[in-house]
Formats: sequence, C-alpha cells, structure tokens
Amino acid sequence: MKVLIDADRCQGHGRCFSLAPTLFEFDELGNGVVIGDGRLDSQTLELARLAQVNCPEHAIEIDEAP
Repeated sequence: MKVLIDADRCQGHGRCFSLAPTLFEFDELGNGVVIGDGRLDSQTLELARLAQVNCPEHAIEIDEAP
C-alpha cells in the first residue's frame, strides 16, 4: 500500500503534515508532499487515512494494491 498526494488538487492547507508529520511534509510552496516512497504499514495506514479524511481538497489517495 502507498499514500499519494495529487499535486494539482493540493491547496496547501497543511492538515496532512499537521496530522501525520511522519508521512507528509511541505514543499517550497507550502503544499503537502509524501515523505519517502509513500509505502504504508498497518500503523502508518491509520495515519494516512486520518489525513485523507481531513484533506479539504481530497488530494490524498491511498493505493491499496499490494
């Protein structure tokens, strides 16, 4: 599983990196970006889902393919 951010949708509200700073950071424009390769385990999946439901732009996607 991986978490992704759609850069075209992200407006830089910062909820993702506020809620899950181990998964997300911000770029030079203040938009959210995924740290590393975005791979999730059971613990980080919960954080990714929390960030996903709190993103006002629905820019966070979770690819649940193995």
